[in-house]
Amino acid sequence: MPDELIDVHAHFVTDSYVAAAKAGGHTHPDGMPGWPSWDVDDHLRFMDENRISTSMLSISSPGTHFGDDAAARTLTREVNDHAAGLVRAHPSRFGHFASLPLPDVEGSLTELAYALDELGSDGVAIETNAHGHYLGDPRFEPLWAELDRRRAVVFVHPTSPVRPETVAVGRPRPMLEFIFDSTRAVSDLVLNGVLTRYAGVQWVFTHGGGALPLLADRMELFRTAFGGSSPDDPSVQEQVSKLWFDIAGTPFPQQVPALEKAFGAERILYGSDYCWTPDGALAHQIASIDKADQPEATTWRNLTSANAKRLIPRIARNDA
Repeated sequence: MPDELIDVHAHFVTDSYVAAAKAGGHTHPDGMPGWPSWDVDDHLRFMDENRISTSMLSISSPGTHFGDDAAARTLTREVNDHAAGLVRAHPSRFGHFASLPLPDVEGSLTELAYALDELGSDGVAIETNAHGHYLGDPRFEPLWAELDRRRAVVFVHPTSPVRPETVAVGRPRPMLEFIFDSTRAVSDLVLNGVLTRYAGVQWVFTHGGGALPLLADRMELFRTAFGGSSPDDPSVQEQVSKLWFDIAGTPFPQQVPALEKAFGAERILYGSDYCWTPDGALAHQIASIDKADQPEATTWRNLTSANAKRLIPRIARNDA
């Protein structure tokens, strides 16, 4: 429907998932005060109040791997089965990006096949680094190859860097470190050639691309002047312009105009970051979108929703 948002960046938690995360040492996840609660009826109410037609559910940072591969595989399967049940119960309201137990590549390949082939998930969700291993690490090549073969959607959520206490200095890491970790993850994909080798993967990055609008030119300078790359290779600008970006966080007045100027508007998506962002802050975020200067001949609501339907065709079929 016109003027309804499609939310590609929405989260859920379960009691058993939170318990497993706390047992794994994440009592204050990413330096936040504590864990949010989540309830399907509350989420649907939030969506109705803000004219959000569909929300893509995923597990946020710190993910599902807390140090043990076997336990991570079990927990990942549990949260994916739970989310798939929510989608079956509300097929027009929810979609699902399935968790993967990275850095366990073998377990991730197994879960990828299960999620996409058995559960019908709309894509997968990973984090910007897996226990300090960034996305250009050669160990992940088999996973990227399979995702490329499937032309799958990969939602990349930021997480804390290794030893975050040395840079976050006691502040919640989503404030700054998430932004920089997204930028670092994209730079690793670009400079290790992953984006060009696996061009079929549909990568989604969050929060307006972090610092990428400002730093893409600097990355290109180092790629060509100091990195030994050929000027004939696709530039950083060309590669990053093929990524998708949601606008969770503070989209206006600065974030979206910078993103659009840097990489265009054809791959900008709406994201709420529910349930990790309080309802009041989300109401302010959505109001800023509706009050902003709108794109020519359309609105930010309609533009981002049309983009989401190109990325995730099942949503468009549900509206037909």
